[in-house]
Amino acid sequence: MKKLLITGTSGLLGNEIVIIAKHNYEVIPTHNTKPLHSNSLRLEITNLNETLSIFHKLEPNVVIHTASETNVDKCETEKEQAWKTNVQGTRNIAEACKNVGAKLIYISTDYVFDGKKGLYNEEDKPNPVNYYGLTKFEGERQVIEHSNNYAILRTSVLYGWHPWKQNFATWVINQLKQEKEINVVDDHYNTPTLADNLAEITIEVTERDRRGLYHASGSERISRYKFAKQIARTLNLNAELVKPVKMSQLTAWIAKRPRDSSLNTSKIQKQLKTKPLNITEGLNKMKEEMKT
Repeated sequence: MKKLLITGTSGLLGNEIVIIAKHNYEVIPTHNTKPLHSNSLRLEITNLNETLSIFHKLEPNVVIHTASETNVDKCETEKEQAWKTNVQGTRNIAEACKNVGAKLIYISTDYVFDGKKGLYNEEDKPNPVNYYGLTKFEGERQVIEHSNNYAILRTSVLYGWHPWKQNFATWVINQLKQEKEINVVDDHYNTPTLADNLAEITIEVTERDRRGLYHASGSERISRYKFAKQIARTLNLNAELVKPVKMSQLTAWIAKRPRDSSLNTSKIQKQLKTKPLNITEGLNKMKEEMKT
């Protein structure tokens, strides 16, 4: 049975990958601050010697690197820490993979793009407009430079259920359950991705030994406002509480956001059996999980 080491398993995607992969792999979950799995190992990815030592001891066959500082505004205000985690940490993981001959799958983001075009494909040139996007793009470069066998999966607006961490969809649900009115931008476009769907895609990329760069998000481009409205309707909440605003009106945002960073997923759709879900499919699956 192949050994699969996953970084960031306290996060939304890392946790989903553990749940799906444990049936067919010897899974080694790792975390930095708060473990979600009883057998999770603490791994400080910014410490090269520690990372090399753990990889040498465990000798994983495949490493899925989901650990990242994803708070866009925090990356803008704490640039040194963001670089350390997203760039140096990724380089350390890539070097450790190369040392033990492990395949590396790196989770990147639609925020590597400037958002002027939308529906970006893998041939389009990255041009990040914020520090988070810059560090994730630099992370991609570390993977390409320091790993022999890798796949890079760019995703967009991950959503799904998590024991304690909130994402856009669960924030909308929690606010509307409390009958609170929410302002959501109607000129900000993405391709929202159900974490379970991306976890399945990631595992298939592993099994088929796919290499190179892929856009692995949901299949449907939508504004945040329309996405919030659809979340409300799917979960039988009051969609009238969702109010449209413009990106320029959001004073709480520190970092600039790309206006339309939606991704074109046709390349990965052609190569995998697991297909990226559209909004309706993703939210219906989320609703079913709520019942169980």
